Amino acid sequence: KMSSGAADLRERKKQNCTESDKVTPEERNKENSKLGRSPKYVLIQRFAKLFFGCLAAVTSGMMYAVYLSTYHERKFWFSSRQELEREITFQGDSAIYYSFYKELLKAPSFERGVYELTHNNKTISLKTINAVQQMTLYPELIASVLYQASGSEEVIEPVYFYIGIVFGLQGIYVTALFVTSWVMSGTWLAGMLTVAWFIINRTDTTRIDYSIPSRENWALPYFACQVAALTGYLKKNLNCSAEKFCYLLVNASTYTFMMMWEYSHYLLFVQAISLFLLDSFALAQTEKVHEVYRIYLFSVIVGYLLQFENSALLVSPLLSLVVALMISKSLQMNMKKSTFVSRLLKIMYIYLVLTVAVTLNFLLKMFIPHKENGHLLKFIEVKLGLNTTKNFTMNWLLCQESLQAPSQDFFLRLTQSSLLPFYILVLIICLFSVTQVIFRRICGEPLKETVKLEDGRIGERPEIVYHVIHTILLGCLAMCLEGMKYLWTPYVCMLAAFGVCSPELWMTLFKWLRLKAVHPILLALILSMAVPTIIGFSLWKEFFPRIMTELTELQEFYDPDTVELMTWIKRQAPVAAVFAGSPQLMGVIKLCTGWMVSSLPLYNDDDLLKRNENIYQIYSKRSAEDIYKILTSYKANFLVIEDSICNEVGPVRGCRVKDLLDIANGHVVCEEGDNYAYSKYGRFCHEIKMNYSPYVNYFTRVYWNRSYFVYRINTVISFQS
Repeated sequence: KMSSGAADLRERKKQNCTESDKVTPEERNKENSKLGRSPKYVLIQRFAKLFFGCLAAVTSGMMYAVYLSTYHERKFWFSSRQELEREITFQGDSAIYYSFYKELLKAPSFERGVYELTHNNKTISLKTINAVQQMTLYPELIASVLYQASGSEEVIEPVYFYIGIVFGLQGIYVTALFVTSWVMSGTWLAGMLTVAWFIINRTDTTRIDYSIPSRENWALPYFACQVAALTGYLKKNLNCSAEKFCYLLVNASTYTFMMMWEYSHYLLFVQAISLFLLDSFALAQTEKVHEVYRIYLFSVIVGYLLQFENSALLVSPLLSLVVALMISKSLQMNMKKSTFVSRLLKIMYIYLVLTVAVTLNFLLKMFIPHKENGHLLKFIEVKLGLNTTKNFTMNWLLCQESLQAPSQDFFLRLTQSSLLPFYILVLIICLFSVTQVIFRRICGEPLKETVKLEDGRIGERPEIVYHVIHTILLGCLAMCLEGMKYLWTPYVCMLAAFGVCSPELWMTLFKWLRLKAVHPILLALILSMAVPTIIGFSLWKEFFPRIMTELTELQEFYDPDTVELMTWIKRQAPVAAVFAGSPQLMGVIKLCTGWMVSSLPLYNDDDLLKRNENIYQIYSKRSAEDIYKILTSYKANFLVIEDSICNEVGPVRGCRVKDLLDIANGHVVCEEGDNYAYSKYGRFCHEIKMNYSPYVNYFTRVYWNRSYFVYRINTVISFQS
C-alpha cells in the first residue's frame, strides 16, 4: 500500500508543474475575491514579504561577517602587527593552508604555482607530494585567482583578503540557515531567531575562532546553501521556475562542497540516508529524491576526476549507497506488479538496499587500491571498544578533545540559551506527527495534496521530515564525538527556530490536545508570533551585552618566544636547512620562514603519520643515538625542542605526548592498577639540555629562549667527553 502511494506521488510529480501552470488568472482572481483581497493587493503583499525577508537574510549574513572581522581584530590586533606576528596566529594545519596560499601568490604565474603545488618537493624532506590533492587546496587556488584577477594587490594585503573571504563565507552560512528556517516556517522571524541562536552559541556552532583556514570553514557554507535549496526542492506544490532554481542550486552547491573538503562525502552520505528513509516511507516525491541521488553520483565522478583520481571517493559509502538505491529502484520498476516477487521486494526494500550497498562497498575495496583514510577505520574500532592498541597515533587521536564524547558544559550552554529545551520540544512534536503519518500510510491512507493549517499534520511535509531525520542522525554522531557538534548545532538552531515560529507545529500540538475553549487556529497564530518574540527579547537582554563586551574588550595575543625563534631561523639558519620538531610547530615554521621541515600536522597520510610518531620520539625515553638515527634518516639539520611538551602537565594523565610515547615504547609497566615508568635512558628532551656526553656528541645547541631549544644535528660526530 505504501508503494502504491509512492506511485501516486510520482504521478503528482509529473503533473505538478503543468497543473500549477494551468491555473488561470481568472481562477486566481476568484480565489482572492472570496478572501476579500484584490490580485494587486496580494501581489504587493507577496513582494513586500519576499523583499523584506531577503533584506533581513542578507543583512544578517553581512552583520555576522562584520562581527567576526571586528572580533578577530580585537583578539589579535591584526592591523598593528607585523607580517610575522600575524602569521604566527595561524597554528597547526591552518599555517600549512595559508603557506600554500602565499606560495601561489609568489609564483611567476598561476599555472607555474599550481604545478609547483602538485609536484611539491620543497615542503617535506625526502618527499614529493601533490599538495592540491593531499590537502584539498582548491580554496587557496580560488582565493589566489580572485586576489590577482580582481587587482587587489594595491588595495588590500593578502592576509586580509584571505580571511575576508572566509568571514564572507560565514556570512553566507548564516544567510543560508536563515533562508532554510524561513522556507520551512513561512516567516522570516524564524530566520532572525536562527541567527540569534547561532551567534550566541558560536562556541558550539563554528570553529572559526580557532582555525580560520580549516577546510570545514570553507566547505560548510556551501553545504548550508545545498540544504536550503534541498528544503525548497522537497516542498509540495512548488511552481516550475522555483523548482528548477532549487534543483540547479542543489547541483552547484553539492559539486562545490565536494571539492572543498576531503570528508564532504561522509556528510553527504548522512544526508543520503535521510533521503533514503524519507523515500522508503513514501513521504516525498520519489522522482525528486532520485534526482538528488543522481546529483550525488555526478558529484562523486566530478570529484574523482578533479581531485586527481581520488580513489577514496570510489570506495566511499556514499557511492555504494547511491548505486544500491538505483539498482533497487530499477529492480522494482522492471518487476511486474502484483506478482509475489514484486510484493516481496516492496516489503524487503530497506534490507535490499542496505545489503547491496554493503556488498558493493566490500567489492569496490577489494578491487580498487586505496590507502586514504584507512586509519579512520582503525580509530573507529578502538573508539567503539572493538579493539585495543598501544599505537601512539591512535591513542593520540583518542585523546583529542574533538574526538571525545561531548562534555556536560556543552549541554549546559545550549540549555542556558534556551536552545536545547525548544529543540527537544519541536523534535518530539515533529516525531510524533511523522509517526502518525507513517502509520496512516501503512493503513493505506493517501497523503493530502495540500496540507492546510487547520489539518495539524506537520509530519506530512517532506522537507520537515527530512530535517527531523537529518538532525537526529547528526545528533547521534555529535553524542559520540564532540567535534561533530559543529555539524549538528547549526541545524539545531534552525529547527528549533522553525518550530516555535511555525503555526502548523502549534496547530499539530493543539489537535492532539483537542482544545475547545480557544479557537486553535487563532491561538496557533498568536503563539507563533508571541513565543519567538519573547525568546528574542530575553536573548537580547541576557546575551547582547556579552557580545558587545567581546567586541569592546581589549585582548592581547602575543607570543614573543615564537617571534624570536622565527626571526632567528630567517637570519641564522641556512636556506637549505631542514627542521625537525612537533608537527604543529613545523607548520608554523614552514609558513613564517619558508624553510623545509621533516613533518606536518596532516592526518590523512600513513607515511606522514609514521613520520610524526618517529619525530615525536624526541620526547620519549630513548638514547641519543636512536634519536640521531631517526632525525638523520629524514635529512634533518636542526632540532627544535618545545618546553611546553617536554614539561607538559596535562589535565588528563595518560594523554600527554610523553605518556603516550612511553606506552607505545613499552616503557610503562602496569602492576596492581599502578603505572610505573621504566627505561635505562632518561627522557631525551630533558637529558639533552644537560650538555653532557653522549648528547653533545650528536647535537650542538645553537639557540634557546624560555620556550624553545634549537640544536644543530652534527654531521661529524665527536666522541670527546
